[in-house]
Amino acid sequence: MRRNLLKVWKAIEFLKAANQQNKEAISKPKNDYFDAPTNDLTDQCYNSWMMEHPSAITLFDQLVSKAKGKSIVVFLDYDGTLSPIVDDPDRAFMSDEMRSAVREVARSFPTAIISGRSREKVYEFVQLTEVYYAGSHGMDIMGPPHQCKPCYDQYQIKAVDKQGNEVTMFQPAKDFLPAIQKISNMLEEKTQKIEGAMIEDNRFCISVHFRRVHEKDYDTLEEKVTSVIKNYPEFRLTSGKKVMEIRPSIKWDKGYALEYLLDTLGFGDSSDVLPLYIGDDRTDEDAFKVIRRRGEGYPIIVTATPKETKAAYSLRDPSEVLSFLTHLAKWRNSAD
Repeated sequence: MRRNLLKVWKAIEFLKAANQQNKEAISKPKNDYFDAPTNDLTDQCYNSWMMEHPSAITLFDQLVSKAKGKSIVVFLDYDGTLSPIVDDPDRAFMSDEMRSAVREVARSFPTAIISGRSREKVYEFVQLTEVYYAGSHGMDIMGPPHQCKPCYDQYQIKAVDKQGNEVTMFQPAKDFLPAIQKISNMLEEKTQKIEGAMIEDNRFCISVHFRRVHEKDYDTLEEKVTSVIKNYPEFRLTSGKKVMEIRPSIKWDKGYALEYLLDTLGFGDSSDVLPLYIGDDRTDEDAFKVIRRRGEGYPIIVTATPKETKAAYSLRDPSEVLSFLTHLAKWRNSAD
């Protein structure tokens, strides 16, 4: 029964994607995340999918019981995880309750936020000094000042943060900054007449938001973006939730960022660490894969619809993320 439901769900998703392919090529790219139809059959499919990706809240006691004698390190995405997805990306504010929960978790466990946004932008939203920040999908990391593997030396420097604390800055795409600025300027110029289009400079990558773009303008926007990128073969174009992203074609993503932060936190070669990663986006799959490969840890996806994912557990939305983080902080405080 469960396998049949999953097959039906995949068939629905395939037909939906096929019907929308021409008019929504940007909003529903191949292998991207999008909402499934909402009906009774979908609800059954989601319940079946949940059997393979159970709720991290329902299994909370089981998860923390495995953590005895081990160190938990918490990694969090921002948009869609700590804050809701909104039409205006500049207004993706997290609630005070979420901020308080993240603060309490960070006081108990090493905690990092890994986002596609610029590191400075994420800090503006979160406003917590207790966590580490990785922006531009991990291409701009402010981490602890510990000694790292020699392979990282080329791209990291010692620095001091605004609180006067010594930190390590890691920026593996810094050589691409001049080109990124040129691309950003060209995109601003070429898309300025497309209503609703927004170019976000994330320092080491660029986001082209089209959540507020009229559907009839999708193809035009895509053509203008690709016309710019084709002149920069050292960059690649990827898609997310109502966003196109331009990134340097380097071997680095959120999974590598997770490994780098584990290393700088002193857990690089440890078998007694449990990385816990919560994220909702396709780019978070790279981190899920790393945790799966390590054989220990908790990859948790945030979604209210069935998705192909490497995550082992799930939470429905940011409100459940808040509940999970609150439980986690309380568990640690009670254990002490």
